[in-house]
Amino acid sequence: METFRSRLVPLVLAFSASLFAQPAERYPVDWTKVGVESIDRFLELLRIDTTNPPGNETKAAKFLQTILEKEGIPCRLLALEPDRANLVARLKGNGSKRPVLIMGHTDVVGVQKDNWTSDPFTPTRKDGFIYARGAVDDKDNVTAGLMLMILLKRLNVKLDRDVIFLAEAGEEGTTRVGIDFLVKDHWSEIDAEFALAEGGVTITRDGKVRYVSISTTEKVVRPVRLVARGEAGHGSRPTPDNAVLRLTTAVTKLGTWRPPMRLNDTTRAYFERLATISAPEAAARYNHIGDPATEDYFAQHELHHYAVLRTTIVPTILKAGFRSTVIPSEAEATLDVRTLPDENVERFYAEMRRVIDDPKVELIPPVRPGRPVSRPSRLDTDMFQALERTQRRMFPGAITLPSLSSGATDMAQLRAKGVEAYGFGPLVDEQDGHGAHSDNERIAESSLPKLIEFLWYAVLDVAASR
Repeated sequence: METFRSRLVPLVLAFSASLFAQPAERYPVDWTKVGVESIDRFLELLRIDTTNPPGNETKAAKFLQTILEKEGIPCRLLALEPDRANLVARLKGNGSKRPVLIMGHTDVVGVQKDNWTSDPFTPTRKDGFIYARGAVDDKDNVTAGLMLMILLKRLNVKLDRDVIFLAEAGEEGTTRVGIDFLVKDHWSEIDAEFALAEGGVTITRDGKVRYVSISTTEKVVRPVRLVARGEAGHGSRPTPDNAVLRLTTAVTKLGTWRPPMRLNDTTRAYFERLATISAPEAAARYNHIGDPATEDYFAQHELHHYAVLRTTIVPTILKAGFRSTVIPSEAEATLDVRTLPDENVERFYAEMRRVIDDPKVELIPPVRPGRPVSRPSRLDTDMFQALERTQRRMFPGAITLPSLSSGATDMAQLRAKGVEAYGFGPLVDEQDGHGAHSDNERIAESSLPKLIEFLWYAVLDVAASR
């Protein structure tokens, strides 16, 4: 009897350990093998020219569909226009928890080919990097979502919640064919408790991860037009009532104006956490955001920090005149205005008019913002905590920073529907200038497998059955 009991106890303990093992231990992955496969898929996707306009995202959607269906993963193509399809794939859970949505967009911005050292749609591997349009915006995230679904299916992961993969069209300025269409006409296909998409980044210094930035909110895009009016005349006779001069004066005033700086819950947590891993001089700045010297320093040396602390105004387009000998009666400027999520917009426009101080310069706000205004995603959710645990697992010694994105993403539409949405991203050296929308856009080859691994652990944490 004693012998049987001595043999039984270790068996029971081993069974209990396997029963209560964490999902990541129950579903081991050969990351070296996954890395090779993911790079191959990534390169194929980068070769598909989905420049928006015109988009042609259906080509990418069908490419993804072929791979997913070969793996036995059901998916659908949903399109407002035939050439601009969105792909939605779903792996079913037991329904005890609401779904998690993984999202990436297949369209990319245009290029000026003469400024590239290689063909932007023929991926080039050089010195450990992959150069191509879409390398970090956003075909890396699309590939990560694709590989996540493949791994979940191959390893037969038991899920408490559905995992939805969305490869969307039209993120780069034509959201009507993408997220707007899906929210309006196919919400049941993508409705989720949590969403993960672009918008964050994992920052490295000297090859070591310093922090993982998870975006929880973003600015609101509100392009404003200025129209200056004056007296037309001959270019040989100067006049003080010159529309071009009025316009350039107004633009200069707004360009040199510093709107008030303020923190919100996300940026407050961001700077507090960033201070804990920074050198004493930098930490002092992050702990004293309201100091004018800090503001001046950010304006010269840390432009991202300057931008996330205030609503910003940047002139981007100027239009005036048709002949060098004619003083035009009108001149127009477009300003890229990015408001903080909680900005009182009408009050801000009134301040802009006060700064311009010229009744012959009309400020014309947009009819509506480019994306809906929405509250920040919370920091106390299971998803955000899973992202923090994943950071500690993969990058011990680093920290997780909740962040406000100065750009715009389609998570705004999701947050407006009540989804807790978070942006994550690849490993990027803090000095790398080849990011989204840049010439010679690139990603480190070693970064893509890490992006997939990060997504894998985070999704397992919130979705796999215990």
